[in-house]
Amino acid sequence: MIELEGLPELVDPVMICAFEGWNDAGDAASSAVGHLDREWKGEVFASLDAEDYYDFQVNRPTVTLHGGVRKVTWPTTQLSAVRIADADGKGNPRDLVLVRGIEPSMRWRSFCNEILGFAHELGVELVVLLGALLGDTPHTRPVPVTGVTSDPELAVSMDLEETRYEGPTGIVGILQEACTHAGVPTASLWAAVPHYVSQPPNPKATLALLNRLDDLIGVRIPLGELPEDARAWQVGVDQLAAEDSEVAEYVQTLEEARDTAELPEASGEAIAREFERYLRRRDPGAGPYLRDLSGPQPLTDREEPRAPQERDGDGEDGGGTDEAEGAAEPEEDGAGQDSGTAEDDGDTGDSGAAEGSDGPEDSDGSDRGAGEDASDDGDADTDADAGSDDGKRPGRDGEGEAGGKD
Repeated sequence: MIELEGLPELVDPVMICAFEGWNDAGDAASSAVGHLDREWKGEVFASLDAEDYYDFQVNRPTVTLHGGVRKVTWPTTQLSAVRIADADGKGNPRDLVLVRGIEPSMRWRSFCNEILGFAHELGVELVVLLGALLGDTPHTRPVPVTGVTSDPELAVSMDLEETRYEGPTGIVGILQEACTHAGVPTASLWAAVPHYVSQPPNPKATLALLNRLDDLIGVRIPLGELPEDARAWQVGVDQLAAEDSEVAEYVQTLEEARDTAELPEASGEAIAREFERYLRRRDPGAGPYLRDLSGPQPLTDREEPRAPQERDGDGEDGGGTDEAEGAAEPEEDGAGQDSGTAEDDGDTGDSGAAEGSDGPEDSDGSDRGAGEDASDDGDADTDADAGSDDGKRPGRDGEGEAGGKD
């Protein structure tokens, strides 16, 4: 039994979960939770018993030396808490409960019940599950991130899609259903990782997940060096692709298909989403801008900005990313340049073609990132598209296992 007596009372806690393995292509999801833990210095308060949930021949323990003393680290799932002193830019605190571990090998129902027990004990108001899948998406475009939920009311209030997925699932899908049946509001965010460059890490996909999480829970997430890592990653992949004409041709084909599919997204919805993010980062006091989809409402209580053609000045179009981005800029900037928001996000919207919460689950032998096929949507920027490449030459076959490493 794990005691929670040492844990302080939490303020409006949100539980954010990610698991290495099938649901974590490019380690994007687990790296996102790891980033939150490092940036906000999370304090571990509980670990699940590894003996109950893991096959140690599949997930082996590791041995390390500390001052000449050998230490065995067992695969497990840990829970940590972080306190955000100024979560909304108005001095109001908020707490996050971070759940990070490896997809369990067995006893999934008991595993989910244990996680739910912590959620109830801590008064968690929302559970957000992060995942990443392999998809037919070009590395040169914004990473598609799809937000889904099983709760119709939550889908409307948080601008998410209702899951329609049918097929094999991972621990993320099982935990989402367990939370839904227990009456805990739950959403999952899925990033699509290019199947031809699936090796971890993928800082561009991690960045996209964090930006979408920022939008979802209304908490300003410090990005640290992630934007620069994402740019370096893309430069490295660009160089590898340029060395192989077939790969370059294939990437161009994916780009054309993606651009064609995204034409409808160059709309007011896409522009509004990016403008909201700009205001949040520029003015911490502005707070989150969650839209009520029941009827038209202004983005903020500020005066609505004039359209670009009505302004004096150069009317520059929002940071020069893609046509779906930055077209509505704040009036007070003059030049209309989106100062760093659209440039560093790597985020996408939640309008993907995914059909479910369970991510990479169409594993039919040829899977190129099946599951929720979120590969052809998103309205994020392209200047955050970089990161460090691990030096492996990208392939085209996409025959790796869906959802990341097994």
